[in-house]
Amino acid sequence: MSAHTDTAPGHEHGNHGSVHGHGGHGHGHGHDTGIDWEEMSDHLIAAGELQLPALRDVAARLHTFADGTGGGHEVRRVLDVGSGPGVMTCVFAEEFGTAEAVAVDGSQPLLDRALTRAAALGLQGRVGVRAAELNGGLDPDLGPADLVWSSRAVHHLGDQQGALDALAAVLSPGGVLAVAEGGLPLRYLPRDIGRGVPGLTARLDAVQEEWFDAMRAELPGSKPVVEDWPGMLRTAGLTDVTSFTCLLDLPAPLVPAGRDYLLAHLTRLRDKVAGGLLSQADRDTLAVLTDPDAPEGILHRPDAYLLMGTTVHVGRRPS
Repeated sequence: MSAHTDTAPGHEHGNHGSVHGHGGHGHGHGHDTGIDWEEMSDHLIAAGELQLPALRDVAARLHTFADGTGGGHEVRRVLDVGSGPGVMTCVFAEEFGTAEAVAVDGSQPLLDRALTRAAALGLQGRVGVRAAELNGGLDPDLGPADLVWSSRAVHHLGDQQGALDALAAVLSPGGVLAVAEGGLPLRYLPRDIGRGVPGLTARLDAVQEEWFDAMRAELPGSKPVVEDWPGMLRTAGLTDVTSFTCLLDLPAPLVPAGRDYLLAHLTRLRDKVAGGLLSQADRDTLAVLTDPDAPEGILHRPDAYLLMGTTVHVGRRPS
């Protein structure tokens, strides 16, 4: 389960969503089978680097929430469930200066990348790794944890409420569960880009929602649920439930790292809609946008920008 922490917000399927992974790396999940998180590790790390200002904002807000009032709850151990290559794990190690931060993922190559990143940042001994999947629950031996974080992993599991219940179960009394799910669609181009029919990004949003519904319907044990994430956290037995959104706002002209991120995002979209989910005119426009040499491509457009919001839902286990 490689977290979408290292990707755009929203559903992974569209990188109104990233990166940013789930009850598995897309192996054996119907529509998700095209995602190989080990092969995507370089992209996940680059995406995480791009989003570091927003990720650090998230960690700081969670620190404030954990502290609460009257001293709150000291964070001594953090689990990053669906950690991927550990970008957010290392952010937590930096934010909570005396805590152990543990990257939890089903991919050993990605966990190895997490340890390499931690060593490069001087966090040896502060960042650990555990190979585990969230499918069918979470090993109770992973706990107790004072903060459990999971970014865009739960929506890749058939029983989303069951996944939240499992994450909450490894919390210490007074501990905090934070999940990044939902949020705002990624925005990166104006409505009219001077090619094709205006409103391409809105139509891409619709295609991604259709893809996401099909993906979820094919997940093993898929259960329909109203995706009221605060309500689901309360059902998992948590209190003090709230939500917040942290923005990453990179205006035009977009920095090269942002353009590379969007090129990868649009290329995945182009490949997903190759079967005809979009009109031929829109597919032609996507082909131009993803052409590295085209003056109107995303790597060269002066009007490209990047605006993404990471929405986090938080609750506390009663003491």
